[in-house]
Amino acid sequence: MVAVTIRNLSEEAHRALKVRAAQHNRSAEAEMRAILEAAVRPEGRLLLGTTLREIGQKYDITNADIEAIEQVRDTRPAEPMKFE
Repeated sequence: MVAVTIRNLSEEAHRALKVRAAQHNRSAEAEMRAILEAAVRPEGRLLLGTTLREIGQKYDITNADIEAIEQVRDTRPAEPMKFE
């Protein structure tokens, strides 16, 4: 786990955090973790891996299909654009 330090938090915000933590029956530190998790990982967000799996299932894409695509794919680096 990563440790995070929050500096220069106003006394008012700190008091409000303690009140909110008490309302949820947890420590101020646990409340901060919950707030940060909810902010950066909201429910209903697009989960790329899940979405790709669903597309593969919907269109019945198999490993053989993926292998065929990889065999014909051009793996050379693209030429840089010229703006002359």
